[in-house]
Amino acid sequence: MSAYKSDFMNVLEQRGFIHQVSDPKGLDALCASQTVTAYVGYDATATSLHIGNLISVTMLYWLQETGHRPITLMGGGTSMVGDPSFRDSQRGMLSPEQIDTNIEGIKRIFARILSYGGKPGDALMINNADWLMKLNYVDFLRDVGRHFSVNRMLSFESVKQRLDREQSLSFLEFNYMIMQGYDFVELNRRFDCVLQMGGSDQWGNIINGVDLGHRMGTPQLYALTTPLLTTASGAKMGKTADGAVWLNDNLFSPYEFWQYFRNTEDADVEKFLKIFTRLPLDEISRIARAEVNEAKKILATEATAIVHGREAAEQAETTAKATFETGALDLSLPTVTISRSDLNAGIGILAACVLSGLAASNGEARRHVKSGALRINDKPAADERASLSEKDLLPEGVIKISVGKKRHALLKPV
Repeated sequence: MSAYKSDFMNVLEQRGFIHQVSDPKGLDALCASQTVTAYVGYDATATSLHIGNLISVTMLYWLQETGHRPITLMGGGTSMVGDPSFRDSQRGMLSPEQIDTNIEGIKRIFARILSYGGKPGDALMINNADWLMKLNYVDFLRDVGRHFSVNRMLSFESVKQRLDREQSLSFLEFNYMIMQGYDFVELNRRFDCVLQMGGSDQWGNIINGVDLGHRMGTPQLYALTTPLLTTASGAKMGKTADGAVWLNDNLFSPYEFWQYFRNTEDADVEKFLKIFTRLPLDEISRIARAEVNEAKKILATEATAIVHGREAAEQAETTAKATFETGALDLSLPTVTISRSDLNAGIGILAACVLSGLAASNGEARRHVKSGALRINDKPAADERASLSEKDLLPEGVIKISVGKKRHALLKPV
């Protein structure tokens, strides 16, 4: 039986979202008695969120689903500095134009998962540039900076790891945790926000905001973090051989996203069904007891439907079935184009593998050839010096490039 009384905290606990809570009883009582406003911050360091962010977006979904109000905070101001947490070196500096472009890309995912609008309980999308970019530096130091203890900030694990490795932490980066703490205070003043959520690596930064609020006279603020999500084999969730699992389809297609979850380790299926789908818990228990490959397909389709829509998810499942179970060529596989003149001139199979997104470099493509993993039109590519041309086109007018049994792409001349 759950220790929580509120629907929101019950859902998070039962689905495996809770790692740390600053005051579990106090937050639970608040969620049980009134509408709570909570936020998660997203810095604009790329044009898309990745699968690690999907965990916190899903928490905001359950917050809204249980009758509370979510805020998605865009880091237009904090992205100018960059979060140093658990990083070996300072992030590259982004221009205001890059940050604006990244924010526009990031916004695409939220509308699929959260309900925005003017009604009570509708989500709010806020940009911290609205207040951070207008601050007077000396006033900010006097009003906010005086509440932060440098000694305490140096004790945070995210900072200690950097300093223990004798890697410098710039004054610019050191200000990040002050800015994030101030975000919480400002959101409380403007929108009555009392809860900040995030990954476990953000615990120190979030607690800074709770403490700052106390010192600056806000009502009680709360912190909640999720565990670092790892696979059963100990790998960090969300990494593939080709990089991050992005949520925007222009960086990681719905088919690739479906395949990522289809390849879940057996021991992770039930855990991921709870976190990455909206299926009822009793149904998840039933699915988890069924044949594991069928459970993985359900996981893949449900997770893909949340991020890319039901139609795209079902199309990805159909494509996978046609490709793996019937052996047919499915033209909805990820497709990259090449000019017909370039194909006529000949393109090396290594370059074609890189162009198709199945390898990050010629060196990686060469290793695929040597291991026997690279196939052209389902035939092993034995010669790394071979080239492709129009003679390799299938009757459907494409060239199928594969690495292993589960990664495929089509090369199409235009």
